[in-house]
Amino acid sequence: MSSAPLRPSDLSGKTVLITGAARGMGEATARLAVARGARVVIGDVLHEEGRAVAASLGDAARYVPLDVSDADSWRSAVDAATDAYGQLDALVNNAAIYTTSPIEDEDPAQLRRLLDVDLIGPFLGIRAAAPALRRAGGGSIVNVSSQAGLQGMWGHGAYGAAKWGLRGLSKTAALELGRDGIRVNSIHPGSIATAMTAHLETKEHPGAPLGRIGEPEEVARLIVFLLSDESSYLSGAELAVDGGAAAGRMPVFPQRDRAAKAGGAAS
Repeated sequence: MSSAPLRPSDLSGKTVLITGAARGMGEATARLAVARGARVVIGDVLHEEGRAVAASLGDAARYVPLDVSDADSWRSAVDAATDAYGQLDALVNNAAIYTTSPIEDEDPAQLRRLLDVDLIGPFLGIRAAAPALRRAGGGSIVNVSSQAGLQGMWGHGAYGAAKWGLRGLSKTAALELGRDGIRVNSIHPGSIATAMTAHLETKEHPGAPLGRIGEPEEVARLIVFLLSDESSYLSGAELAVDGGAAAGRMPVFPQRDRAAKAGGAAS
């Protein structure tokens, strides 16, 4: 590696394949990656939205239809990336579906669908991308898990099972691919202001010490750091980006608790 100083999360010359990049955290990551010098391949099943994002980013972006649960679709996406830009340097497994239900009420078919997209999808992506990353001399894979992949959460039996599985898959991939210079890390967003959380209709988050829902750009900054050479010795890690929500159980009345500790009265 060069010892020359890097500008923050410099991705110049790197090609990044991002799944679920037509909106939300994937779109934010694609936009930031291009701003930091990367070429991006936007994979999604939302064709119109994906093409619009790619068009807005100009020559530095391409859209490819990508059903992450289909191995042939993955092979086509990786081929499209290498055909367009000559190599593939990084993969972001961001595409996911999200539903909640108590275990006793969960439809087993929905569990299978969640596993297909949220766990088998990244598994197929790692398999498809690894040879291209190896040919490029190494690279970075970022798997977007969840706070539900770090701790048990009510109603998250199916979704949590997929995201805990992705956490374990990331660690195994880090062990197996490290000798080829391929780093693999998982990140664990909490509540982020995307289509998945639109039903909450609020930016407040009393379960997080920071007290608010996160923004897609805040997740994107972590992903881009993990894609860059600034994180060159970071692999097999699991990084929460959740406003502190997974750090521990919040008090039921945090304002009252703070006032009591200060010797005051809660209003």
